[in-house]
Amino acid sequence: MGTVSIKEVARLARVSPATVSNVLNRPERVAPTTRERVRRVIHELGFVRHGSASTLRAGHSRTIGLSVMDIGNPFFTDVAAGAEDVASDLGYAVILGNSAGSRSKEEHNLLVFAEQRVRGVLITPSDEDPGPLDGLRERGISVVLVGHPAHRPDLCSVTVDDVAGGRLAVAHLLDLGSRRIGYLTGPRTIRQCLDRGRGAGQALAAAGLDPETVLETVEAPAMTARAGQEAAERLIVSGWLPEAIFCANDLLALGVLRGLLQAGVEVPGDVALIGYDDIDFAAASAVSLSSVRQPTYRLGQIAAELLLEECGDPGAHAHRQIMFQPELVVRESTGGPGRTAATIRRRATTSSPGLKPEVSTLKEIR
Repeated sequence: MGTVSIKEVARLARVSPATVSNVLNRPERVAPTTRERVRRVIHELGFVRHGSASTLRAGHSRTIGLSVMDIGNPFFTDVAAGAEDVASDLGYAVILGNSAGSRSKEEHNLLVFAEQRVRGVLITPSDEDPGPLDGLRERGISVVLVGHPAHRPDLCSVTVDDVAGGRLAVAHLLDLGSRRIGYLTGPRTIRQCLDRGRGAGQALAAAGLDPETVLETVEAPAMTARAGQEAAERLIVSGWLPEAIFCANDLLALGVLRGLLQAGVEVPGDVALIGYDDIDFAAASAVSLSSVRQPTYRLGQIAAELLLEECGDPGAHAHRQIMFQPELVVRESTGGPGRTAATIRRRATTSSPGLKPEVSTLKEIR
């Protein structure tokens, strides 16, 4: 079978060759019904465009880059799914890069994206330095921040109000009667962790309580289930357990849950537990996990829509900073009132009291 030409696709789809070209390169400019008819003909004929040639002519490819902090976290998997669905509908492919929270890996991802001539980049940045992003934009590559606010008017962002989320979580624990609360956070370089901690402090202040006496902050080296379990084990060995624990994400909370249950600590009977994100595993855990829900799939969708809107017509695009509100989801892990942990302390105390967790007050990490 010979090579199918763009003119043949246009003839069978009853459109002009220019319309076929738009469907391939600028699908947002074509009416959905026409776009679908052209794509159906392309599929039936087996038409394949010369991708490298079109990339050279346009200066960019039909791809967008997505750099996330931890692809092992279902939160980012859902964000990627939302972005990919929008990109696919408009004829784009998504190149995924995992920074693992490393600035050097993130910069490598951005370099690869630029080399691949991506049309735009979605990114959850590892820190506040805008330098690498400005470098992309100087190359004509559009950028949208995901899960991180853009503190500047010339950049789009889609995020969730993490301060409000922290308030929701701790206000719920206070409503249960908890007055000795632990906040298990990730590395203090992660803005989301700091914001959720600030929200926790605001909930205490609103209740007329002193964060210095009610809230203890424990920093984990990573936001993983393993780090959560190790933090729970350290707390148990130290002989100190709070009445309730708020974790900065669900993976930490699921690890804490495992560590507590293995030590014979009842959740929520002895310690109430709440996470953040509401990943699918939260509802399916041994004790279903209360959590603060983020609209993860929707974050990816809206971010990709903003990005491709800017790519399609940068001059007419209005930069927007969109912030969603989180939602409290109550399940079994906070199903009872906060209770004194005195019995648990006696049971957990070991002959190695020197193994204390690294504890700092909320005030110290602001």
